[in-house]
Amino acid sequence: MSKAPSTPATRLLKQAGVPYTEHLYRYEEHGGTKVSAREMGVEEHAVIKTLIMEDDKGVPLVILMHGDREVSTKELARQTGARSVQPCKPEVANRHSGYLVGGTSPLGTKKAMPVHAEASLFELGRIYLNGGSRGFLVGLDPKDLERVLKVNRVNVAIL
Repeated sequence: MSKAPSTPATRLLKQAGVPYTEHLYRYEEHGGTKVSAREMGVEEHAVIKTLIMEDDKGVPLVILMHGDREVSTKELARQTGARSVQPCKPEVANRHSGYLVGGTSPLGTKKAMPVHAEASLFELGRIYLNGGSRGFLVGLDPKDLERVLKVNRVNVAIL
């Protein structure tokens, strides 16, 4: 595989002094966390998906979720004080984040957005999330992620 890319996400991690590992894998369209976990030989539960959503007023937000779980948008709305929350269309998510869907990182987004994360991901010793490019994940301690992003912990996972 080629060299890992320099992205706004990796530049932010370096600037913040966060130790992280770089993981390249063969990206598959619509493969999601199942493919990245398989390619890297890690549990899908530790691969964190970055979803760009918006509330009923059109205000964008980031939600971080275990790869093997879904987000209860109803519960997310309740916990964030919104009337409703729904996923953004891919082109809208791309505009908000500055990343292509499939390569969206919560780090170094184009637009500053509140970041909400499933609370249970902080129970893991190491998580893998998108490094800002398709086929590229970074591994880090979730507490470092929380420190850099000022994450709001939520309980919105559904199996």
